[in-house]
Amino acid sequence: MKKAKRKSSQSDIRRTAWLMCAPLVVTLLVIGLYPGVYMVSSALSKSSLARPFQKFVGTSNIEFALTGDYVSSLWRTAAFAVPASMLQMVLGVAIALLLVRMTRFSTIWRSMIFIPMMTPPIMIGIAWKLMLLPQGGLVNGVMTGIGVLSEPISFLGQMPHAMFALVLADTWQWTPFVALLSYAAIKSLPDDIRQAAYMDGASPMRTFFSVQLPLLMPALLGIFLIKLILAFKVFDLVFVLTQGGPGIGTNLASYSIYRTLLQNYDVGYAGAQVLLLVILVSIITLPVMMLHKRVQEHTEG
Repeated sequence: MKKAKRKSSQSDIRRTAWLMCAPLVVTLLVIGLYPGVYMVSSALSKSSLARPFQKFVGTSNIEFALTGDYVSSLWRTAAFAVPASMLQMVLGVAIALLLVRMTRFSTIWRSMIFIPMMTPPIMIGIAWKLMLLPQGGLVNGVMTGIGVLSEPISFLGQMPHAMFALVLADTWQWTPFVALLSYAAIKSLPDDIRQAAYMDGASPMRTFFSVQLPLLMPALLGIFLIKLILAFKVFDLVFVLTQGGPGIGTNLASYSIYRTLLQNYDVGYAGAQVLLLVILVSIITLPVMMLHKRVQEHTEG
């Protein structure tokens, strides 16, 4: 009888657990599985906004994307995302270290640093577009004023300046995000490790690179992975700053998908483009994920 009651109690616990998890599972299926199935179905069919899934075309959309200009936009996206994410990691960790060392007005400084992260991307794009104008722009005015430039430059009208402008604006927006997560990771480290290094005569720089950084690597790789994925999805800055120009110099994958879907109304071809972007992101992020797992196991071991 006791065994029967115990089994009945365990069964009730499992049933309750499944019932409590059911809303989350259903939500994940709705927001994750359904869009994925819809995307793949669109990529394999002839579809438009008005008439989706007209007929099955196999891999024609994917083959057309691989032989067209979209491949170059994928390479441009990777060339933008990886360096921008690495730059933001370096700046974010440096800012986090400064925040940790600040004792006076630290709360005020943290609030000011995180303002770009809370600003809508459209507003960031408009602000940087005004600052980068050839005539009347702040950047050209300062650089010509101090003698760096002899005449104003159209930063958004020529390459590679336009791509650098995108990296600069994206860095201004997302570096505080990296700094916030890095600051939390640094604060989670035991303080006695740092104090022991100081007692052994290690400088602050040596303490960070030799003691703290190895312990922070799992967290920093996780932050880099998140930021890398976000960089591949950038759209707002491209839309506001360059519109994919000059020519197709800053036509990144997300903006190319937007033009295919909402300007040409070709849902099938847009689905194929999204599918290729997902594959590219997976290929680039997979080594980072493997390295993160290996470093985490080494740190815990």
